This record gives sequence, structure tokens and C-alpha cells, in this order.
Amino acid sequence: MKDAKTPRANELSVFSCEDTDMEIFEMSPGDLTPYEFNPRKNDKSVDKVAASIKEFGFRVPIVVDADNVIVCGHTRLKAALKLGLDTVPVTRADDLTEEQIKAFRLADNKVGESSEWDNDLLGDELGEIFDLDMSTFGFSLDEPTPTERKDLSSLIEPEYQIIIDCKDEMEQEDLYNRLEEEGIKCRVLTL
Repeated sequence: MKDAKTPRANELSVFSCEDTDMEIFEMSPGDLTPYEFNPRKNDKSVDKVAASIKEFGFRVPIVVDADNVIVCGHTRLKAALKLGLDTVPVTRADDLTEEQIKAFRLADNKVGESSEWDNDLLGDELGEIFDLDMSTFGFSLDEPTPTERKDLSSLIEPEYQIIIDCKDEMEQEDLYNRLEEEGIKCRVLTL
């Protein structure tokens, strides 16, 4: 790997594939070893990932360590086996420490959980896809519905108002002063 400046806290470090010497190569799925203690349960996603690979190709390589143990890509491996693929794209993270590999394995799965869908934009995007069945990838046919607004009326104290039409500014000021003297809360609103 090329010498790279170690980024300091709060400093963004950007590397291109050339800078990281990232190599993608083909391997037989049988030569890859799933991580024995993988805490992510992914069986429910295998069919969707397999459908994605079948439709779009294998676009995201499986990441392995120096011993060909999977760091990231367990679901992609299961999907490849389901599809009967002879080879899969792989990249090796042999420049990471054991601790970094453990952290990367967990972070790769965790960071996506904090993402949310903008249902309006998602609806627009889905509405422009005509020739593909997006339910194959986990989108429901009635999705998305615009974000429902919660009824917060029980949290708001009711406000009762009277609007009085005045013939001019003088009458408005006079009426305001009289009501305030009587202890009635008033606001002046000129439309």
C-alpha cells in the first residue's frame, strides 16, 4: 500500500481505489469461509439480494481477510450459492488489523440502520420504474405512502378567538385598550 498521511481527528481523508491498491478478483464461493461468529442474521434477505444480483449483476464485491474469511458480504455469498455462481468478485482487506476487521464487519451492517426513506422522493423514484418488479427487492406494491401526520391536537391547548372588524385604526386602538383594562388578553391584527 502506498504511504498515506494518517488523518487527524476531524480531518477527512479521501482515497481513490488507486491510493488503497484495492484489487478485485474472482474466487469460487466454495473457497470463501463465512465468519463463524457473524452476529447478523441475514437469511430473510438472501432472495432479495439474489434477485438484485440476477437483475443488475454482482456489483459489490465480497470483502475477505487474509485467510479468505468473510469480513463483509455474507448475504451476497449466500445469494451467489443460491444462484449457483461459479465465481464471485472479492476484495481482500489484508491491510486491516484484527480489531479493525471486527469493527468493519460490525460497522458495515450497522451504519445503514440509521438511514430513513424520504417517502415522497422514494415514491417519485418508484413511480418512474415501469419494467422491473420492485417488490422482488422488498418494496411493497403500495409503497410508499406519504408520511402520515400524527394527530398532535391532544398536546395543544385549545385557543378560542373572536375577530372584531373595526371601521378604522382609532376604533381598533380604543377597543383594544378597553378590553386590556378589563383583563382580557388581546392581540392587534391588521389584515
